Amino acid sequence: MTEIQGVRLQKYLAHAGVCSRRAAETLIKDGAVTVNSRVVTELGTRVDPESDEVCVNGKAVRAEEKRVYLVLNKPLGVITSCNHGDAKVVTDLVDVPERVFPVGRLDQDSSGLLILTNDGRIHHRLSHPSFDHEKEYRVRVAAEISGSELARMEGGIRLKEGMTRPCRIRREAKDRYTMVLKEGKNRQIRRMAQVVGHEVVALKRVRMANIRLGNLKPGQWRHLSEGEVAELLKRTGVGSGKGQRRR
Repeated sequence: MTEIQGVRLQKYLAHAGVCSRRAAETLIKDGAVTVNSRVVTELGTRVDPESDEVCVNGKAVRAEEKRVYLVLNKPLGVITSCNHGDAKVVTDLVDVPERVFPVGRLDQDSSGLLILTNDGRIHHRLSHPSFDHEKEYRVRVAAEISGSELARMEGGIRLKEGMTRPCRIRREAKDRYTMVLKEGKNRQIRRMAQVVGHEVVALKRVRMANIRLGNLKPGQWRHLSEGEVAELLKRTGVGSGKGQRRR
């Protein structure tokens, strides 16, 4: 096993399409990963893809040459997960030979755009707020939100884990709004609305970075076009090695 040269183990697992880098770190710490038949729990471990044998739960990992990028219109009631017991999960809805993973999360009672890929390089860069990638939602509430309440939401709402970042909100109708966020705290829009005294009754994501939901019906999915992939990799800095992290 290479200690100085090579790539970090969690990065190798992500590039191989096993899971996201963050999930790979959990697998390593849990003792589920072996390198050359030895259990490795150190996150800084480096491996040589050409000579080291890496296994996850006893199954050999091979870097996948073909990277797959999908967009799914997640229906209500489906869980954004790869494995959740007997519950229906988003990976049940796509039919590709490669093992893909959802980028970020979308609540069970929310619908809309979800990106799935085996390219672990972009998971963190699309999900983490420090990279400033926009997420756009169509939101319907039970009662009209006043102008002052909208201004408060746009400026930032204090949640238990801290202030939300400023966002953009456009009123489309009395009870319908378009919201553009650059972060994605757990159930953030619903909780923001609740703080100013309103209930979200429907929430649908329609865009993430440059990827738009378009005319996909609930449960439908498609491969991203070459142009969409190229722009997505450019925005995430994967191709150039440069990110767009907010300073």
